[in-house]
Amino acid sequence: MPSGHDDVNEVLRAYERYLGAERGRSIHTRRAYLSDVRSLIAYATGRGLDSVLELDLATLRGWLAAQTAGGAARTTIARRAASARSFTAWLARTGRSATDPGIRLRSPRAARSLPGVLRHDQAAELMGVADRGVASAVALDDAADRVRRTAVALRDRALVELLYATGVRVSELTGLDLGDIDRERRVVRVLGKGAKERVAPYGLPAAEALEDWLRGGRPVLAGAASGVAVFVGLRGKRVDPRQVRQVVHGLAQQLDDAPPVGPHGLRHSAATHLLDGGADLRSVQELLGHATLATTQIYTHVSVDRLRAGYRQAHPRA
Repeated sequence: MPSGHDDVNEVLRAYERYLGAERGRSIHTRRAYLSDVRSLIAYATGRGLDSVLELDLATLRGWLAAQTAGGAARTTIARRAASARSFTAWLARTGRSATDPGIRLRSPRAARSLPGVLRHDQAAELMGVADRGVASAVALDDAADRVRRTAVALRDRALVELLYATGVRVSELTGLDLGDIDRERRVVRVLGKGAKERVAPYGLPAAEALEDWLRGGRPVLAGAASGVAVFVGLRGKRVDPRQVRQVVHGLAQQLDDAPPVGPHGLRHSAATHLLDGGADLRSVQELLGHATLATTQIYTHVSVDRLRAGYRQAHPRA
């Protein structure tokens, strides 16, 4: 029975391999789960448990209660409860534990907060801001500065166009390789959560922005460190989600009366506008890569003004 420090580490290494190889969890998810499990083990050890195999429901509940008392948010508690349930289920499934106490563990439902959504005209205005960025860079007097800044502006325009056109997650966008883009059919192949692959189409404006970047921008910034990454930064390395967030936030700040929006806000806007335009929920679910339809349904919210406008237009006694 693993009870010593080395034995616990061995169990955690095996669990991490399971999360990666069998569950297809990303490195960030694996780190979060392992951090939660280590916190649980530290709590259990402080209360006299000698082994991870001695975890019981009372210990799990006590750990979550301590997190709540410490001011942890409901979303954090929900995630940590999910981490604990995953870990105890794995212990039982692999025969390391005779029972699974996590199966009876309940946690507060995480409140679903939606990011700001752009109106149709605001989304168009955001793309216009990106267009003006390209025009401003092209008009610079200094030749060297003009070439480099034009390349960055072309990249930024392609980023926001593709995010809004496809509704992909920022991590999926930054993970795109050149071979993932079918420029003739105008589709991108992305690797989503749980290592699930899907295809997302994009329209002509995004196709033109992407073509401009690949032909006139990427060759300027790309270097030995670029590899096959579609989007690269000033140092030639693959862009990361943080850089993309900075780009989107910077462009969105130039909009009048628009909510603060980042890459996920563009994903949310794309889904909302698709549903507004008559797309069915199942199609939007597939496009976004949601595991369940319930997740997609959060995008079906409608503003009171839009509902009232539709009522006035359609109801005979409005």
